[in-house]
Amino acid sequence: MKVWLYYSLAAVAEIAGCFTFWMWLRQDRSIWWLAPGLLCLAAFAFFLTRVDVDAAGRTYAIYGGVYIAASLLWLWLVERQPPDRWDLLGAVVCLVGSGIILFSHRPA
Repeated sequence: MKVWLYYSLAAVAEIAGCFTFWMWLRQDRSIWWLAPGLLCLAAFAFFLTRVDVDAAGRTYAIYGGVYIAASLLWLWLVERQPPDRWDLLGAVVCLVGSGIILFSHRPA
């Protein structure tokens, strides 16, 4: 479904953008790390606005669960720290909550 693709792209872009700031401030990397970070954060905003949901706040609420799951995937793949069972359980709970918000039927 296209909505999950946009949420996934937004999550990767946001995490990558924030990671560049983390590397600059916490790992003493060059300030030039911020250039791709800013582009990633702009891409994040672009992808999140492509989602066809009726209200911005609801879009952000749904995105929260996707962001949490994507952050744990980033932890595992980029930072080489596998999530534990509690991380995974929390991500599942958040994704279920996001799905409930996204797929619930609301009166028009």
